[in-house]
Amino acid sequence: MTDLVERLVPDELWGLFRRVVLPTEVKRPQGEGRRRSGDREVPAAIVFVATSGCTWRQLPPVFGPCWQTVYRRFAQWSRDRVWARLRRVVLDELEARGELDWSGCAIDSVSVRAAKGPLTGPNPTDRGKLGSKIYLVPDRNGLPLSLGISGTNMHDSQGLEPLVRGISPIRSRRGPRRRRPAKLHTDKGYDYDHLRRWLRKRGIRHCIARKGIESSQRLGRHRWVVERTVSWLAGCRRLHRRYERKADHFLAFVGIAAALICHRRLTK
Repeated sequence: MTDLVERLVPDELWGLFRRVVLPTEVKRPQGEGRRRSGDREVPAAIVFVATSGCTWRQLPPVFGPCWQTVYRRFAQWSRDRVWARLRRVVLDELEARGELDWSGCAIDSVSVRAAKGPLTGPNPTDRGKLGSKIYLVPDRNGLPLSLGISGTNMHDSQGLEPLVRGISPIRSRRGPRRRRPAKLHTDKGYDYDHLRRWLRKRGIRHCIARKGIESSQRLGRHRWVVERTVSWLAGCRRLHRRYERKADHFLAFVGIAAALICHRRLTK
């Protein structure tokens, strides 16, 4: 069991996680209650659920804590935005090593089917089936800088401003923290003048494909990076279909997958 926990949550990732969530010792009256479950086993069980796609009830007992305990801490950490803070800490470490490339970021979205819950909507490209949409802004190396979710009936252009604003201030090797890419590549779904004006106002150069002018075959020269990141997110099998009724739980699984992608680059 120790080998499985260390494989799912390596020592370096566990050290970064402890910086975000400090394990607290619960004091109980003498002779009452159970011993607190291992702090490292619970994140490992959550990562196992995210990567394998199993339900909470199917969580194998090899991790130690029961599935109710794992789910309870997952729900608490999701409300506290622990996974977003963990991704930010990993990005800080990557920027300190010079691994982030802000020269050419991109934006894209991917749709997944959903059972029910908020931030869902009829998918116009899937016969009106209920679904959610995952938005992401990766850097030139494919590392997710910003994430978001919405219903699939929301137009892609409406997600650009919230995503760019949602880029966390990353620790820079020189000077203040950075949160604006030097250039942003988008497809024809973002071909609107007000978005161009908004990006110029923030000092961000843009390369937005124009409808009826630029060929769709040339868009892949820069956008293949974000498409590769989408394929990396697909490695988290819990994201193949949304079963979570609560939007913050689904966003938490997206954040877990993004944190694992960033940590994989950190350990190379």
